[in-house]
Amino acid sequence: MPHLTAFVTLLAILLYFYTGILVGQARGKTGIKAPATTGNPDFERVFRIQMNTLEWMPILLPAMWLVAYYIGDIWAAAGGVVWIIGRVMYIQGYSAAANKRGPGFGVQALAAVALWGAALIGVIAALLKMN
Repeated sequence: MPHLTAFVTLLAILLYFYTGILVGQARGKTGIKAPATTGNPDFERVFRIQMNTLEWMPILLPAMWLVAYYIGDIWAAAGGVVWIIGRVMYIQGYSAAANKRGPGFGVQALAAVALWGAALIGVIAALLKMN
């Protein structure tokens, strides 16, 4: 069982829960009542942080688990940790100003793409061994 990958998966989900808490807090501070998602730039940035995190998780999680299976637990977990670090940077930057989200976005995107590429290589290598 890839225990490190499992732990990092739980950390990624915890981070996503945290973004939900941030949205709830932002609703309270800005007075934006559900189901509204617009009306205050500070709230809109926090809402986009949560939604962007959700949009990237289906890219991250399958790739990370495929890497764990085909390549190794430590590699998958390391890529996931880098993704989480990038997401934290993204949260900090985007919370301050929309134009400060780039570095964190770049780190997490590179981690996700690297995991996806490694997963692809692992799957192709396994398929070639079948023949």
